[in-house]
Amino acid sequence: MNSLTDLEILDLIANPLTKEKGFRLLIETYQRKVYGVVRKMVIIHEDADDITQNTFIKACNNILKFQGNSSLFTWLYRIATNESLNFLEKKKKRYFFPVEDHQEVMANYIDTSPDISGTEIERKLHKAILRLPEKQRLVFNLKYFEDLSYEEMSAITETSIGALKASYHHAVKKLEIELTAE
Repeated sequence: MNSLTDLEILDLIANPLTKEKGFRLLIETYQRKVYGVVRKMVIIHEDADDITQNTFIKACNNILKFQGNSSLFTWLYRIATNESLNFLEKKKKRYFFPVEDHQEVMANYIDTSPDISGTEIERKLHKAILRLPEKQRLVFNLKYFEDLSYEEMSAITETSIGALKASYHHAVKKLEIELTAE
C-alpha cells in the first residue's frame, strides 16, 4: 500500500464516511516516529506507550483545529514533546522527586531493562543525555537522533532557531565533557 500524504489523510478524516480510516492511517503513519521521540525523553517503555497514546488521543480530539501551517508530522511532534515534558514535570511533582532521583530511576532502567539494548558506550551516552536539562535533552534528541532541521525543531518546540542552536551546542559540550571525564 502506498503511503498517503498528509492532505489525503486529512481529507479522509474530514469525510464522516472515512473518518475512522483516516484516523487509523494517521496513527499507522506516525506512531513509530512519535513513540521514538517520546521514548528518548521518558526512557521507560510503559510511560512512552501511555504518552504516545495520549498524543494520538489529543490529536484526534483536536484535528479540526489543525490549520495546516505545518506538516502533520510537526504538529504531532509538538503534541508529543509537550506531553512528554508535562509528564516528566507531573512525575516530579507527584512523587516529590528531586530531578536527580528521577534521573537515577531512568538510568537504572537503562541498565536493567531487557527492552533497551546497545553497547556499553550507547548506554553511557543515554545516561549522560538523561542528565541534561529537559529542554536541552529534547533539542539534542530531535537533532541528533531524529536528524531534524532547526526549522522543523523550531516549529515543533515553538522556540527560535538561535535558541535551539544554543541549546544544542550546550548539550553537546556537556555530553563531551561528561563522556570524556570517565
